Order: sequence, then structure tokens, then C-alpha cells
Amino acid sequence: MYSVYIVRCSDGTLYIGHTENPQARAKAHNDGRGASYTFKRRPVRLVYSEGFLSEADAIERERQLKDWSRTKKEALIAGDLDGLKRLSKR
Repeated sequence: MYSVYIVRCSDGTLYIGHTENPQARAKAHNDGRGASYTFKRRPVRLVYSEGFLSEADAIERERQLKDWSRTKKEALIAGDLDGLKRLSKR
């Protein structure tokens, strides 16, 4: 099983990635073994994950989420389906 995950960095920014274990990956980011982007923005906190059966599907979703506005990402994290629908109509 693969997952797309979002972590919130200490400066409030969001980082999106994919992995087989979101909790372990967030720990790796906090231990300084994650992406260079998160290295200077520790600690990070896992705020969202979504599971997929294949790595290819997870990567496709990761790319999609990276193209979204911050507002739309925040709606996803909050579980605001009405907000997501409204923001998708723009």
C-alpha cells in the first residue's frame, strides 16, 4: 500500500510526498533524513494521508495535489468537501 501525505512545516508551509508509511516518513523528515525542503523547516507534523494500491497512482495524486492552491490543500486537510467543490469550480 502506498500513500500520499502532507506535512505542515514549522513555518506553516505544506510539503507533499508519497511513501509506503506516512508516519515513518514524517519521523524521517523530523530526524533530518527527509527532503531538503523540510530539513530547515523542522519539526513537521503529518496532517493528511491518502492510501493507494499502486505507487503509480500515489505519484499521480501527489502531482495533482502539488498543482492545487494552498486554499484548496487546506480544504482537503480539513475534510471540507463543500469547500473543495467550490474551489474546483474556479
